[in-house]
Amino acid sequence: MISTELARALRDSGLVWHPAAGDAFRIDRVEVDGDIFILSDMTVEAHEFSTGTVLGFNGTTEWALDSVDIHDALWMPSEAQLRELLRGTFRSLVRTGDAFTVSAVVDGEERSYTAPDAADAYGRALLAYIDASLGDPLPELDDELPEA
Repeated sequence: MISTELARALRDSGLVWHPAAGDAFRIDRVEVDGDIFILSDMTVEAHEFSTGTVLGFNGTTEWALDSVDIHDALWMPSEAQLRELLRGTFRSLVRTGDAFTVSAVVDGEERSYTAPDAADAYGRALLAYIDASLGDPLPELDDELPEA
């Protein structure tokens, strides 16, 4: 799973989360920042209101928590979601010893991003892509990225 620090960096770079069933997230508060939640139609659902998205906790007796504003949640994108966000810029994933290296085309050049976890390597490549694309629309899961 992607690191909390990298998830924050992606969020802060402008990556937008549209909550969907199966998505992992943390509540970005010190008292619960160690817990990971999964959106599910049974337990945690995203509710759209005119004022914004609220994550509703349904039937969770162990929590004195009914809902949390999406701005208090930190999306923890999966390896597959990060790879999908890279789309046509992605070139390869290679395991090298104790690390993973993702190659992607960023700013017109093929570059490599290495991390101990494959999800973090994908996340680093996506963060570099976003940073290189400042001023351009940021990728979302339903957007098309240009083929590199």
